[in-house]
Amino acid sequence: MSAATAQEDPIVKALQEFTTCDVSDALIKLKYRNGGFLSGLTMWSPQRQDGDTKIVGPAYTVQYVPLDDPRPKHPSHYIDSVPAGAVIFVSCPPKTPNAVYGGLMSARAKASGGVGSVIDGRFRDLQEQRGLGFPIFARDVGTAPPAELLKVAGVNVPVKLQTDEQDMTVRPGDYLIGDVNGVVVLPMELAEQAIPLMKKQVEADEKMAVEIAKGMSFSEASKKFRL
Repeated sequence: MSAATAQEDPIVKALQEFTTCDVSDALIKLKYRNGGFLSGLTMWSPQRQDGDTKIVGPAYTVQYVPLDDPRPKHPSHYIDSVPAGAVIFVSCPPKTPNAVYGGLMSARAKASGGVGSVIDGRFRDLQEQRGLGFPIFARDVGTAPPAELLKVAGVNVPVKLQTDEQDMTVRPGDYLIGDVNGVVVLPMELAEQAIPLMKKQVEADEKMAVEIAKGMSFSEASKKFRL
């Protein structure tokens, strides 16, 4: 997806209306595992698990590997090729103590029109990230740079989530949605089916909330509005 189409994509515009929970509800109905939830990734910037920050965009993926991996190092810095409107997804080997992303990366991403970064590992320069107001979702923070352990071997390639809890893959162009509830991946081929399901679910839940506030039981409201 080009920079122009990423910003004009009607799927991105439609997803702005929904929470990550709404997306997961729809994906469960479509039988996509775990509702697309990517475990262990939480909001660190611009606030720590607070506020109404939400990121939505196609994934621009980055794959870090150990230095002894036979694949060659990527010839240029990935951050200089971030498309406008994209969500950067940085993958690194599990249990890596070093950070794989820092404040200057966000400065460049923001200048390029990136909407946020999801770090499947550690990142650093938290104060700089918050000073930029740039959305960061990650597993944890760190202090050391990655060069002594890792190199970038792939950009815009499928990457696996680094956890034993799930078998999840993020592909370039899949939609990433992040908010205070966490991060969800919406496979590009399911997006057009998922949007109408989200709308229907939200409308039903809003009606349920009204009736529950009036005294209706959850079971009765669910039976009445969730068909």
